[in-house]
Amino acid sequence: MKNILAALALLLAISSCEKKNTVPVFPDEWKDPTPTVTEKRAFIWIEGNANFPDYGDSKENIARDMAKIADCGFTDIIVDVRPAGAGGDVLYKTDKCPQVDFMGAWIDGVYTRVERSSDWDYLQAFIEAGHKVGLRVYAGFNTFCGGQQSGLGTHGVLYRNEPVSQHATMLNTADGIVSIMNVWADEKFLNPVHPEVQNYTLDLLADLAKYSDLDGIILDRGRFHSAQSDFSDYTRSEFEKYIGTKVQNWPSDVAPAGHEHFVPSPKPVYFMQWVEFRAKVIHDFIVKARDTVKSVNPDMDFGAYSGGWYEQYYDYGPNWASPTYQANKHFPDWATVKYNSYGFADHLDVQIIGAYASYSAVYGSYEWSMQGFCRLAREKTKNGPKLLIGGPDVGNWNWDGNATLNQELQAVTNSVKACADECDGYFLFDLIHLKLEPRKWDAAKEGLSQLNN
Repeated sequence: MKNILAALALLLAISSCEKKNTVPVFPDEWKDPTPTVTEKRAFIWIEGNANFPDYGDSKENIARDMAKIADCGFTDIIVDVRPAGAGGDVLYKTDKCPQVDFMGAWIDGVYTRVERSSDWDYLQAFIEAGHKVGLRVYAGFNTFCGGQQSGLGTHGVLYRNEPVSQHATMLNTADGIVSIMNVWADEKFLNPVHPEVQNYTLDLLADLAKYSDLDGIILDRGRFHSAQSDFSDYTRSEFEKYIGTKVQNWPSDVAPAGHEHFVPSPKPVYFMQWVEFRAKVIHDFIVKARDTVKSVNPDMDFGAYSGGWYEQYYDYGPNWASPTYQANKHFPDWATVKYNSYGFADHLDVQIIGAYASYSAVYGSYEWSMQGFCRLAREKTKNGPKLLIGGPDVGNWNWDGNATLNQELQAVTNSVKACADECDGYFLFDLIHLKLEPRKWDAAKEGLSQLNN
């Protein structure tokens, strides 16, 4: 009877408003019965080095695989156009940085130099081939990479005589503060704190945003190199300005020599402010990067990738949570109240979370399970980004070495809904793992067929 009376009241309200030409006021408990359906999206990353042998000189191979990706059920690709493995050189049009002329890739178990002889626009080829089969196309951009060191040699801006090459990140090692150029590191990072580094990177992003048909840009490695970075004189000066005092014992009042992970014990006097400062550096750069992209193309999506292991990710600088997430209440050992303010999730259109758990940990409510990574990311980002997308690395997850192929295939299938049900879609890293084990295509397709069910 109560429902019938409510319905009659609603009809009378609408009738009365129609006569008076006014908008009806509905009861608080009334809900529009028409469901709002938003389809979940599925992203696949196309890493630069691993896929370069197939794509560097072949538009035909690009078109072939874009069709296969779409048929599998993916809706979006992220193609690596500033690969870390190319020392930060690029695969799109810009006069700010050289084009990639070679990269290293594993071929038949041998790390091999793969040269590119073509001069056609690599990114544009993906845009055209992807759009032809209905895929959205995003560009992956390794942010603060400046050089590459491998058995094949060295290359990248840090090995060229350019102004920005003076700003290699300085590491706090057990042997003292040294340039990353003087230690073995396959990826040579620039110093994210320095304005010349930031301006150089923003200029590269502005040229990337000029691709009018590109659907979006996803920053990768928008962070410090490690917990040991950056301990340059410039960064010290900026940190001292930030805290309003001189650091008498550098770097020991900030972090012990050689410190790599987690909270040191005993905790140095400025350690928590150092964590806070580094988060501010990355937050402020993210804001600048978004503004740069949107100033060129307001309709282009702007996003970033982060590893889902938030409890440890502060080692690298970024606070990828929402600024409303009170990290200090959950992690009082390293997060200050002010740290919360430097969450940047609300500046992203697309936020990619690497749910990089073992093949045997698809389900769970904790970090280091795929589902848990995505669930906790939703809690931390608090609907800040327009799209929160999470998923696994389906090739580097056999940590115990005991996985059978059937177990891996089942994990690929199960990971789709396990991750996508916790956020706005699914993310798979990387395409090469499907190509190396073709049965993973079928496993992914089976999982993606259930994506919106």
